[in-house]
Amino acid sequence: MASVTTMTAALPAEHRERLMRIAREVSFEAGSRLFEEGWRADRFWIVRTGTVALDLHVPGRRAAVIDTLGHDELVGWSWHFKPYVWQLGAEATSPVRAYEFDAVAVRELCAQNPEFGRAIALWVGAVVAHRLQAARTRLLDLYAPYGSGDTA
Repeated sequence: MASVTTMTAALPAEHRERLMRIAREVSFEAGSRLFEEGWRADRFWIVRTGTVALDLHVPGRRAAVIDTLGHDELVGWSWHFKPYVWQLGAEATSPVRAYEFDAVAVRELCAQNPEFGRAIALWVGAVVAHRLQAARTRLLDLYAPYGSGDTA
């Protein structure tokens, strides 16, 4: 996937290297919940292998899957914005290997190096914009009388 929201496409090599210095490798079994809506957002992940579904709690219904993330994609953006609480839930839909990052450590790196901080902020902002559009489209497909139809 060559999306502008992937780490490789969004961050210059020197910023990727700086970020990766504090990465920790983790694994999740299929069906594992990475986080739930309302939980404290104190870490985030970049998928190496596998897939993660982002879902939104819908009262009286099963959670709606908003987006599915794969290789090189950022899982979680709420760690970057106060009050640092997850806005969605996330579940591994296959075995997942990922890089995990401590949110406080990354925010400290951003504060120490404004150029790095700006690159991270632009990346996370692009991810948020992409996810909002995906959520809108998916929710219209699920709940609007005629689906998402033409957005023009």
